[in-house]
Amino acid sequence: MTEKLSILQNVLGAYYMSNTEYLFKCPYCGHHKNKLSVNVEKGVFKCWICDARGKNLYRIIRKFGSIDDQQRWKVISGTRTDLTDFESLFAEDEQEEVREQILEMPPNFVSLCNKNKSRRPLAYLKKRGIDEIDILRWKIGYCSGGPYDGRIIIPSFNASGDLNYFVARTFTNDYRRYLNPSVSRDIIFNELYLDFDEEITIVEGVFDAIKTTNAVPILGSTIRENSKLFRKIAMHDTPVLLALDPDAKYKSLNIKNLLLKYGIQVREVTYPQIDKDLGDMTKEEVHKLSVEARKIEQFDSLVEQIMSI
Repeated sequence: MTEKLSILQNVLGAYYMSNTEYLFKCPYCGHHKNKLSVNVEKGVFKCWICDARGKNLYRIIRKFGSIDDQQRWKVISGTRTDLTDFESLFAEDEQEEVREQILEMPPNFVSLCNKNKSRRPLAYLKKRGIDEIDILRWKIGYCSGGPYDGRIIIPSFNASGDLNYFVARTFTNDYRRYLNPSVSRDIIFNELYLDFDEEITIVEGVFDAIKTTNAVPILGSTIRENSKLFRKIAMHDTPVLLALDPDAKYKSLNIKNLLLKYGIQVREVTYPQIDKDLGDMTKEEVHKLSVEARKIEQFDSLVEQIMSI
């Protein structure tokens, strides 16, 4: 513990003790008083000014410390239960990076950001509560012919800005609502625009993601230890707001258990109506749910698991 305290002092500066905790100046809000409370033994921290908090001290070391600080922390932590060895646990080899999925826009794609655009797809989006700012932010378009004719196209871009997926949703009366490309869904949808240093909202579909901020849809799939999204969350120790559909309780439980297993901070929205998901709500309603979301502890997840048996 003395070595860890030495590293924290190197990163955060001078401290003083209060009972069993150490008080540092908070690097998140920069308050002039020592308001960041750190319990080295339990590995937790909380700022009494900006409410920055976490269950993994390495999050502070990685964000504000030097490479030397990070390496020293890993060495003294040994085989970790608090995520300090994720770099090796989830390291992707060079071959996997070469196989990065890159697509092209579907034939006859027309951007709805252009002046010459059809009114019908715009009317459909407006009906779903999606405005022109959303269209611009998500680069939404539609297809005027070809295999995706009559479908809204919502593209996804990887961290390098390459197209790695797109969602194709009909705005006509086609019986098949979605006709997405037959490629891997193990992607981070619109990774280019996500900030993993802030809370990430995990939702089911892309229309849910449009209604909130810093959100990633899992496209009807789930999150596993070897998935790209989980690796990214774990590497950054990113707090998660879970907002899957109300009828996805079993899937939500599995994802919560996985995140909590690795010490990821989790909050979850509570729906007032079980027949209404984020995509059916206004942005104001979604924001209210996000603000009121409850923090999930390991005990809560265990009780939920027992109740579901």
